[in-house]
Amino acid sequence: MQALQKVDAAPGLEVREVPPPERPGSGEVLIRVEATGICGTDVHIAEWTPGYEFMAAAMPVTLGHEFAGTVTEVGSDVGAVAKGALVAVRPSVVCGYCPACKAGDADACTNRRGIGVMRNGGFAPLICVPAENCVPVPAGLDPAIAALTEPMTVSAEAVDTGEVREGDRVLVLGPGTIGQGIALFAKAAGASEVVVAGQNDGPRLETLNRLGFDKTVDTAGRTLMDALTPYLKAGKFDVVIEATGVPAVVQPSLEVLRKRGILVICGIHPEPARVDLTRLVREHQQIRGSYRAPIATWSRVLSYLAEHSELVQAMISHRVPLSEALTGFGLARSKSASKVVVLPQV
Repeated sequence: MQALQKVDAAPGLEVREVPPPERPGSGEVLIRVEATGICGTDVHIAEWTPGYEFMAAAMPVTLGHEFAGTVTEVGSDVGAVAKGALVAVRPSVVCGYCPACKAGDADACTNRRGIGVMRNGGFAPLICVPAENCVPVPAGLDPAIAALTEPMTVSAEAVDTGEVREGDRVLVLGPGTIGQGIALFAKAAGASEVVVAGQNDGPRLETLNRLGFDKTVDTAGRTLMDALTPYLKAGKFDVVIEATGVPAVVQPSLEVLRKRGILVICGIHPEPARVDLTRLVREHQQIRGSYRAPIATWSRVLSYLAEHSELVQAMISHRVPLSEALTGFGLARSKSASKVVVLPQV
């Protein structure tokens, strides 16, 4: 079968022939992949930006950690996961034996391995995964929308981390899939105003407009403060959520955040950011990191996607076959796409 793989610790990916997975063992299921999203992480891995050196030990490895598929075969001891079920797959595989796992706190596992990073992922027609990583998809939901579950859980966790409340004014930095999800969940949490800013991000800001967000700003050629002037007349923001991965954005984010406000960082940054700590202290501001969502969030997000499927389908701008996955990566890299979904075929 064909798979999109990272072969060397250098820039580049390859669509290549690989053997299909072995039959599932105890606690495992075999999945026919229906749809896999291209994530910013996948693009960073393709370009081999700093921070992913740990992957070298797993190469060659099939990428793809945002995916949904149909269970085609089950091993023993798989619980309620049934053959024929459409599932979204949590990409974080826990060890089961570290102190956190033994204490029943799998979210805090210290030996987790990422599907699509340290073990084969969803840019292939078939994949074998732990049954415990499978989350049932509501009946009738488009598998391509179900493949949005993983990034949308990251978005939901960022909003939860920012403690967005009824009436809050929220600024989202970064209009990609994570930023789009953050805007949606901030609105669902009761935010009275959601402003989304990007830089040279016309197509993705247009996607946000289609999602119902008319307060979008392109900061190209001006500072964040200047770009937000119309909105700052009502005061600084209660919560700012950064999803750009650009270190230079962090300090300007604090400058448009109100006293005692919360800045959530969920972008993955290639280098440290400079922060005026004296100003931070005097403003009583908080900086919080947000990353992987707890297991319980997955079902909540899938319910949201099912309830708002007609709306969130606007997030998907391109669907490409696995044979054209490298073209899809080019679209994702150029910012000319919102979310690119790859459709593997057995």
